Amino acid sequence: MFNKFLRENKIAAVILTVLRLYLGYSWFTAGFHKLTGGFDAAGYLKGAIANPVKGPEGDVLFGWYVKFLDGFALPNVDLFNFIVPWGELLIGLGLILGCLTTAAMFFGLVMNFAFFLAGTVSHNPRDIFLGFIILTAGYNAGKIGLDRWFIPFIRKFNKKAGVDKHKATL
Repeated sequence: MFNKFLRENKIAAVILTVLRLYLGYSWFTAGFHKLTGGFDAAGYLKGAIANPVKGPEGDVLFGWYVKFLDGFALPNVDLFNFIVPWGELLIGLGLILGCLTTAAMFFGLVMNFAFFLAGTVSHNPRDIFLGFIILTAGYNAGKIGLDRWFIPFIRKFNKKAGVDKHKATL
């Protein structure tokens, strides 16, 4: 019942637009400040590796993620120095414009969980909660935005290209 409300209701579309704009502004400004302020993820990564998330008994909870950060992210910090600010900026832009909203929110959630697994709580729980609401709403979350025209265009293009609806849905 709640999913149907999120996915089909016009009032929900308005509420989702407000949530989308709020999160979009947050993502966009975070990415913009990183791009213009000289961002370097090395310190953050070193801190997350040196001080991993621990349980009540003091055991490391996400050892696999610490290994990923130490073995892949830190040696390739230049890649992350590019991906993080541009990812945040583009996620924000997609949410603000309502263009490819579900894709933008999916990648926003991936980044939120990445920060969360590294031990950054901050506003991530709130953003994850709101992000799942937007993601669950699907097309309706971007209906008051560019998705109103872009998604039907993609569907029409896929139909002309002979893409099976059950194999590739938006």
